[in-house]
This record gives sequence, structure tokens and C-alpha cells, in this order.
Amino acid sequence: ICFFVCSPKDFPKLKNDTFLRAARGEETEHTPVWCMRQAGRYLPEFRETRAAHDFFATCRSPKLCCELTLQPLRRFPLDAAIIFSDILVVPQALGMEVVMVPGKGPTFTEPLKEVEDLLKLRQKVDVTAELGYVFQAITLTRHSLEGRVPLIGFSGAPWTLMSYMIEGGGSNTMAKAKSWLYRHPEASHRLLQLLADVVTDYLVGQVAAGAQALQLFESHAGHLGPEKFQEFALPYIRDIAQAVKRKLKEEALPLVPMIIFAKDAHYALRDLAHAGYEVVGLDWTIQPQEARAQTGKDVTLQGNLDPCALYAPKETIGELVKKMLEGFGTQRYIANLGHGLYPDMNPEHVGAFVEAVHAHSRHINKH
Repeated sequence: ICFFVCSPKDFPKLKNDTFLRAARGEETEHTPVWCMRQAGRYLPEFRETRAAHDFFATCRSPKLCCELTLQPLRRFPLDAAIIFSDILVVPQALGMEVVMVPGKGPTFTEPLKEVEDLLKLRQKVDVTAELGYVFQAITLTRHSLEGRVPLIGFSGAPWTLMSYMIEGGGSNTMAKAKSWLYRHPEASHRLLQLLADVVTDYLVGQVAAGAQALQLFESHAGHLGPEKFQEFALPYIRDIAQAVKRKLKEEALPLVPMIIFAKDAHYALRDLAHAGYEVVGLDWTIQPQEARAQTGKDVTLQGNLDPCALYAPKETIGELVKKMLEGFGTQRYIANLGHGLYPDMNPEHVGAFVEAVHAHSRHINKH
């Protein structure tokens, strides 16, 4: 039914390209802003839409994903939308079962325990067959946005996905996953390479479907020290950027800006700045000036307000945003939080954050 409406052609003309210009290092009138987890449980309309459906069933419904992606844009003058999905759709595409357990979060019914378990995974993944529902959601959403703002696609990075697949869910220590790195380095590299190949095809497919930027989430980078990050995370982060760009060229698709967000990996910022991404995302544990010093002048930075700052009174949020903008400068910069929004946050405070970024950056640019 949706074929004519939702073919990845004849997309509406983009009206606000501030986010894309900042990502490419071009000058902007104001600093663009979006929020990780901007479609989320802090919005009553999100909870209402989600109430009737299982989490991953929602992820597999292009119509619901589109609705959830658009909800925050109806409330706030954000400069980008990010498709509603989950990083764990990739392990599902490899044949693993993941369920969302209330109060516990994502749970793998059979996590990887032994090296032999790698044989149970699909060794060749047809991303269109396994993840086509994400591509359909992107195409539908891109049309439904009517050119208001660009649409960001995303994926989890290999180490973060591997850690979930072995831990079977969230973990404070990642001890099971890290034990693989120490005990089974070769098997770990085999798994990471398999994931990197799937992630590459998945990201290229998202651009073909209409994504105008891509973000790679290395959410569990902080569990690796500098050495293990160098060995088991960084090479795959680099390879994905190169392979995605190569394939986009080969398939005559737009070369979209790519963002790397490696949480708690400030020890690797210099390397991440040279990993082939236009934008380096930052968590809230680093000073803007320090981040600029480490990453140099050739990448755009994104971040990094402490999400908990949104619990502060609105005036305080404005002051914190002003300080952040003075630290980063208003150019080659995309304002964001240092991680995602939390479910108990007040939507009005999210609005205050977005408006403060626009107001203060315009003021700084004028003077």
C-alpha cells in the first residue's frame, strides 16, 4: 500500500540543513541541536503509542517507528530527527533472539557462551531481507518529515553489539564479554569482523532508504581501556567508515556525514578524530576546550551537556548551555546531551535546552 508513497525517490526538498552544514564543517547561523533518545519515554505521547505493542514489534512496524520519530519534532524546534529503532536489531539479523523484559531491559534468550556458539550465527546476512523494516521506516519517515529537518540513521558498533550478545543484556562490568577478549582473541576478532560487515551493509542500506546522516554508537567503549580499545574497537570503527564511504560511492548514493559516539572513551579522542568520521560525539565527562584540543580543527564536535542538567530549573539550563557554547564555539559544533534523555525528564526542560541553544548561539554569532 505504501509503495508509491514510500519509494526512496522524490523526497521533499530539505528546508533546514543547519545540522548537515555543521556536520560538514560549513558555517551556520545558529548551532544545530538534537538529543539522543529524543523519541522516548519522557514524552507521554510516546508512552501512549508504545503501550499497546511489544518493543521489538514496534521496531518492526515502519508506521509506528515513523510516528515515534516525528513526535519530538511536533513539540520542539530540533534541527534533526533520528529514526526510532534499536541497536539490537543487528544481533537479531544474525539469528539471535532478543526480548524486552519490563524492568530489566533487552535480554538475549540464548547469549553466546562458548566459541562454538559463533557457528549458530548467520555468516552471511542479507540486510534487506532481515532489516528491510528499518529501511521502510526510514523511507516513510523521510517523506513524512516533508523536508523539515534531516533524518539520521544509526547502528551499534561491533564491540558494543558483541558485549550484549555475550552478556545477554546490560552489565556493569562486561566481565563475560571482556573475558572473551582475553581468552579467545581470535574468536573475538572473527565475531567483530562479522558484525562490522553487517553494520556496513546496514548503514549503506539506510542511506539508500533515505537517511541523510549516520551515527555509530560505541556505547560500551568505557569498559575497554586504551589498549583493548585500540585492539578490539578502533580498527572496526575505522573499517566501517571506510567501507561505508566506498560502497556509497560504488552505488552512486549520497556521501552523508558520519558521527562516531564512543561513550567514556576520552582516552581515544585523538584516534577517533582521525577514524574517518566528520563528527565526533562526546559524553559529558570531558571539558569542551580539552575535547577541541585533542580532536583538532578538522572534525565537528557533538555533545555534551550532562543529561541530568535537564533536571535543573530552566534558567540554570540556559546558563549551562551558554557556558557549553562558549567552550565549544558556535561553529563546527552540534549541540546535544552527553548521552540519552531519561524517562522521568520533564519535556518542558528539553524544550528549554533546545531553545537556549538556538538563542545563545544566535546571540554569540551576532556579537
